[in-house]
Parts: sequence; C-alpha cells; structure tokens
Amino acid sequence: MPSTPESKYRNVTRFQRLLNSVTRHLPTQTVLETTGRVSGQPRRTPLGGRRIGDTFWLVSEFGELSHYVRNIKANPRVRVRIMGRWHTGTAHLLPDDDPQARLRTLPRFNSAAVKAMGSSLLTVRVDLGD
Repeated sequence: MPSTPESKYRNVTRFQRLLNSVTRHLPTQTVLETTGRVSGQPRRTPLGGRRIGDTFWLVSEFGELSHYVRNIKANPRVRVRIMGRWHTGTAHLLPDDDPQARLRTLPRFNSAAVKAMGSSLLTVRVDLGD
C-alpha cells in the first residue's frame, strides 16, 4: 500500500514524540519554545537549524501541519535554546523562501533527516533578541 502524505505525517510524528521526549532534555540540543495556541502553555520542540548573527534559521519538515508552526502563527514570540543558552525572538514563516536551498546552508545531518521525513517543507526565520 503506497504511503500518503497524511500517513507519513502520522508515522513520523509518532516517532518524533518518542524521540523528542528524550532529546529536549539534552543540554546541547537546540530547542524551540512556542506558546501553545490552545493551552497557552510553553511547548518545547527539539530541532535543528543554524544561528547566523542575530538570526536562527530552520526548516519545518511538515510546513503548516507542524504544531510548532501552528503555534507560531498564533503567537510568533518564541525562545530558542542554542548551546544551552536561551534566546528570545520573533519567528517568521517564509513560504516564499526556497526550503531546499535553505537546507543546504543548515547542518547536514538535520537537513538530511528533514528531507527524508518531510513532505511539505517551510522555512522559518527567528529574529533573536527582540
């Protein structure tokens, strides 16, 4: 039976929930903290990306289906933990950016995982320090 984007999303998110419950606690893991759009509670998602100056770049593998992207749409104020240090910022969804090109500028291991697991890529820019 061929895989549909919806079944791929369900399978990958099931795996990520298990993995994320462990990795979000690792001190060197980059973590994005959003505010839950329904609960109003902090939501922490381990992810990959790269800081360039006062900007943090990442690519969401499921675009607007990703819960952290939905949270950003409701409230773009976020925090990012980079190398154990928290930074506040404002996240921007960039549907006009080329996520494939963006992935080539981000860490290889994470970019390969995003390409392998993703189905609807979306670039996210976080302006730090505002």
